[in-house]
Order: sequence, then C-alpha cells, then structure tokens
Amino acid sequence: MFAAYIEQFGPPEVIRYGELPTPRPGSADVLVEVEVSAVNHVDTFVRSGAWRTDVPLPFVIGRDLVGTVAATGPAVTGFSVGDRVWCNSLGYAGRQGAAAERALVTADRLYRLPAGVAAADAVAVAHPATTAYLALFTHGRLRVGETVVVVGAGGNVGSALVLMAARAGARVVAVAGADSSERVRALGAEVFVDYRDAGATDLIRRAAPSGVDMYVDTSARNDLATTVDLLARRGRIVLLSGLTTAPVLPVGRLYVKDCSIVGFAISQASAGELAEAAGFVSRLLADGSLRPPAVHALPLSAAAEAHRLVEEGKARGKIVLHHDR
Repeated sequence: MFAAYIEQFGPPEVIRYGELPTPRPGSADVLVEVEVSAVNHVDTFVRSGAWRTDVPLPFVIGRDLVGTVAATGPAVTGFSVGDRVWCNSLGYAGRQGAAAERALVTADRLYRLPAGVAAADAVAVAHPATTAYLALFTHGRLRVGETVVVVGAGGNVGSALVLMAARAGARVVAVAGADSSERVRALGAEVFVDYRDAGATDLIRRAAPSGVDMYVDTSARNDLATTVDLLARRGRIVLLSGLTTAPVLPVGRLYVKDCSIVGFAISQASAGELAEAAGFVSRLLADGSLRPPAVHALPLSAAAEAHRLVEEGKARGKIVLHHDR
C-alpha cells in the first residue's frame, strides 16, 4: 500500500511517500480502506519530535480518517465489511497513522459515519470537534445557562466550541475576526466581539457583567493576566493550545474568586472519553449542523507540503489528504 511516513524526526521534508506492507488486523482490530485523512497541528508536533510519543519506525503519520471497513479481527463485533467509519486517534502512542491507503484501528476507537455525510467534511471536523467536546464537557464541566467566551471562534475548534456550547444551553460570547461574525452568530453565539477592537476586553466585560463562567482561547495567546479579571466566581479557564507559551498568572486574583485553570491535550484522552465525544460529534454531523469553515484537499503524496503549510500558518482551511490514484 502507499503511505506518507517518516523514518526519523525532523522538518516536513523527512516525510516520505511510498509503499509499505499492508497491515494485518489482530484480534480486536479493524482494517480500514482509507478514503481521506486530515492534517492537524499535533501531527506536526509528532513528526518533528516536539511532542514525544511512541513512534515505531517507519511511522505512518496522521490521526484522522474516514473510510470503509475492509476486514475485521475475530474478536470484533459491531462492524462489518463495507461499513463507512471514522477515527481520530491514530498516529501516536504506538499506533500507526491514517495517511495511507489502509490503516488498522482498534474497534474501541472506530465510529460509524452517519449516512449522507461527506468524507472530507467529517474528517476535517473529527479532531477539532472532539477537542471542543473535551474542553467544554470533560474538562470544563459546562452547565446550562453559563456564559462561555470562545476566543478564535472563527476557526475549526472555535466554531465547534460555539456550536456545542450553544446547543448545551450556554450563552456564548464569540471573539474572532469581523469576517467570521455572521457565521459564528449562525452557530449560536449571542454576542460577537472583533478581536481587533482596541476595547475588546471591555466589550466582553460588558457582555458578561456578572463574570465569565468559562473562557476558552483557541488562538494560543493565553493572556491569563487579562482573563482572570473577567472570570465570575468559580469561573474556569480551559487551556488547549500554545505549546510554547509561558504566560503570567495573577494567582491571588485567581484563588480569591475560587477560580481554576485546567489544561488538557487530546492525546491524553482515554478511548472511553473519545467514544463519548464521538457520539455527540456524529449527531451534529448527522443533522448537518457541524461543518468545517473551509476544506483544502491535497493528494497524499503532498503530505510534506501539507505539514509545511500548517506549520507556517498558510493552510487555506483544514487540509485533507486523498489518494493520488
């Protein structure tokens, strides 16, 4: 089979495209004929070695896929040959990746794709939407009626955060560029704030005079000095991006309001947590409400170029990879 893989850590140029042996499913594995895979920032961290994880070489890159079941191991139940499926947790922790013609997925990390959902749309939202679910519900403990600020609301993760929080009965204050205003309001944001506005912080404060219950910043700025002042009593800050940031934390102002900060990486999520998120993501895909802001398709052989575009911030929407043939 053809695959995009690495034989050493390094820059995008270490990615090779060529033939590797087709994997054989073990007892609890499903062999998936891959239709499309996605490129995420975290994939570049694994490839470069910035985030250390078990990487057996040669190592197929990529986490997310949509495809069709080609074969199942003897212990697998619930999946049959021909089922359309998706996955968002390959390519780390010793699991070979998704950027190949075929991939092995353990059955507990594989989910059915709702009928009528385009493969590119599903694979593009798999990682960001799951991240959003974990941020809001698993780690953020979102409750009905709370006020949630989403910074970077126009992006892939931010859009999913707005939609999910609004669906859960939260009041959403979306912070993004002016060109995203109409879209994030349609997703359920009650208040929109242009991040370029010099008075953006005051506008957030005016929108939430009693304080913000949850603050999620997908832009990786992590300005904790400003954010802590915006929090309500027992407000929460959820950190999910900004691998190299080192912000100043006003500890006193944080603890006198019983506030908290929680950080998480989706790579640490258990199979059970991911499956719970997948159920919600699949429902939003099925009813047509969850779609990526933009998708940019490239052939699998251009995986190195895709990684370069993501690292340099030049990707035009979510990059997905399809087979060359």
